[in-house]
Amino acid sequence: MKKNIQEKASLSIMKIICISIILILMSGIGVLAVNKKLNNVKILLRNGYEMTVLTSKTKVSEILEENNILLEENEKVVPGVDEEVEDNQTIEIKDKSEREIQISKVSEETIETSLEDLLDTYAPITEKIVVEQVAIPFETITKEATGTGDETRNKVIQNGQEGLKEITYKIKYQKDVEIEKTVLSEVVVKEPVNKIVQVQKITSRAAVERDIPTSVSGTVADYQAYAKQRCYDYGWSDYDFNCLVKLWNRESGWRVTACNRSSGAYGIPQALPASKMASAGPEYRTNYMTQINWGLSYISGRYGSPSSAWNHSQSKGWY
Repeated sequence: MKKNIQEKASLSIMKIICISIILILMSGIGVLAVNKKLNNVKILLRNGYEMTVLTSKTKVSEILEENNILLEENEKVVPGVDEEVEDNQTIEIKDKSEREIQISKVSEETIETSLEDLLDTYAPITEKIVVEQVAIPFETITKEATGTGDETRNKVIQNGQEGLKEITYKIKYQKDVEIEKTVLSEVVVKEPVNKIVQVQKITSRAAVERDIPTSVSGTVADYQAYAKQRCYDYGWSDYDFNCLVKLWNRESGWRVTACNRSSGAYGIPQALPASKMASAGPEYRTNYMTQINWGLSYISGRYGSPSSAWNHSQSKGWY
């Protein structure tokens, strides 16, 4: 009987020990659970899908791995994969920019490429709208004038002037270096003025001197008396005749053989070329009547009267 009592006592002690061990283990697990904090973390996928996970992990890469989320080549995560997150934070998966993708590819393919080289190659591109003023060149137009002779004389009768236009460009820069320039519009601010050059055949000085007659008949008084009578025949007044005297005084001094050395104009009325006066008679180089008849006919047809021709000569310097 005594033996039975001892066996029962031993079993009771064993039960107490086992229960104690179980309680100790349970308390340890509880402490461990308390020390492992669980966080609520929201994961926002690129397609807009949201998921909230309960995790003891704090590193972004571990949380993604824990939830079987793999990043594609054109995706990035914010915060970065090596960063830590806390309770109630969001991990967002986004598209990479083209620049980030290119840098990533080069980094994988070229081990020796430095970060500075990558940043230089894929530096941001900026655009500017620039307006520039550009000169429009004028053209030179040549006009042939009536004339005969063995030389050519050029006379500028209208000076050329450059025009102006505004060109609007879109210019792309990378690291302050122009890489592309596109014309957006062109507006003419000022039209160019063409240069006009008159080209005329003239008789050379040597030829003129060779052809000048050595003798003529009559005096200036004879020439003017004949011209006055012819003015009356045209129905012109004394005032018109007086204007004619002043006009031909300026042109030739009423000399039958007067010759302009630069242009070749000849005679009392300074016909250019001299051969024009042949319409009034074959002896136009020496006969004052032929020259005066042609000169008055020219004035009548072009100006109507000697006074009008004189007024034109006063304002323009020629008639």
